[in-house]
Amino acid sequence: MLDPDLNAESQAKRPPQAKLPSPATRPAELPRPRQRDRGLRVEPMLGLEWADAIEAAGGAELASSPAQSRRAWVHRADERQVLSLYRAVREVGARVPAPWWLRALDRGRLPSRAAGFAVEDEVSQLLLSRPGWIYVPWADEGEVGYWEFVPSESGVYGPAEPTTVQFTDEHPGWVDLLPAHRGPGLRQPIAFTPAELREQIEDLENIA
Repeated sequence: MLDPDLNAESQAKRPPQAKLPSPATRPAELPRPRQRDRGLRVEPMLGLEWADAIEAAGGAELASSPAQSRRAWVHRADERQVLSLYRAVREVGARVPAPWWLRALDRGRLPSRAAGFAVEDEVSQLLLSRPGWIYVPWADEGEVGYWEFVPSESGVYGPAEPTTVQFTDEHPGWVDLLPAHRGPGLRQPIAFTPAELREQIEDLENIA
């Protein structure tokens, strides 16, 4: 028959068993930060970073062509970095101000930023060589400016919108022409390519 005292002694020598945490205190059950809390910290930082990225450095409002307006980080930084930051900002924001070529690049419709610049330069070369066309650099935030044909406003009483050429990512021609407009209603853009604009520019000016 075992001595109860010896049995008690052997039990006393056993190392105490580690006490398991109760289910209420296990790390796996600790509350996690809500996704909304994460967004509140990230969105302002990305927003400020993107605002700096699209801000043109000094005097862009005096530019006489899109090329002279390319003074922001998005125009000069590594193309992959620009696209990466743009996509990160889009994940946390519904609308992200950006130039037309960056939106086209993001969707795979344009092969490179340089290709977008080439479209702008081809249109600029054409319109700078013709009288009556002026470049308007103060477009929407982040956007490229547009061209207006000033003579299309002549002889008009009251508010009028001149013939306008602007860049777009809505079609692969990348150029929209908005005819001179008088009266109520919105102008409907007509899709062009730079080559088509060059071929028809005289007729368009005469109609205006």
